[in-house]
Amino acid sequence: MTDTSLRGRLLVSTPGLRDPNFDRTVVLVLEHDGDGALGLVLNRPSGTPLHEVLPTWQGMSSDPPLVFVGGPVDESAAICLGSCRPGATSEAIQVVSPTVGVVDLDTDPERLTHLVAYVRVFAGYAGWGGGQLDDEVEAGGWFVVDALPGDPFTSSPGGLWRAVLRRQPGRLPLFSTFPDDPTHN
Repeated sequence: MTDTSLRGRLLVSTPGLRDPNFDRTVVLVLEHDGDGALGLVLNRPSGTPLHEVLPTWQGMSSDPPLVFVGGPVDESAAICLGSCRPGATSEAIQVVSPTVGVVDLDTDPERLTHLVAYVRVFAGYAGWGGGQLDDEVEAGGWFVVDALPGDPFTSSPGGLWRAVLRRQPGRLPLFSTFPDDPTHN
């Protein structure tokens, strides 16, 4: 495992990562330690309106108000991210970064309006066994970059992969111009 946890950071798939589950994805890492890693794909809206599955959370949803596909593991599991207000603490929020937390969906959303500005709900998650993510990063499958507070809640999820790459220093912005299908280049 890397000496530093990737918790709260973004994994941006490299153009060479051809796993269809992660092609052109941006993943927020929620947990990363010697036992493995867990994250959420941020840029895969499902098309299912949030009010159809969790109507009580509709009023707190970020735009677009859809359920997102968080990854290929346990797609029946729902994980909710919240944009946390400064200093927000609650038993119902597991802090990932100073502005993002995992919100307990069993909590009455009315109890959290003073702590959470808005939420996004994900079906499923991305998971890696012990050392697996580190190996994938070392093999060049992922760029590891810092997250901005709005990344998990972007209103333009389809453009997130390119946007995250474009704002990076050095050579990473060049990858944002990589064609969807290199044979058409």
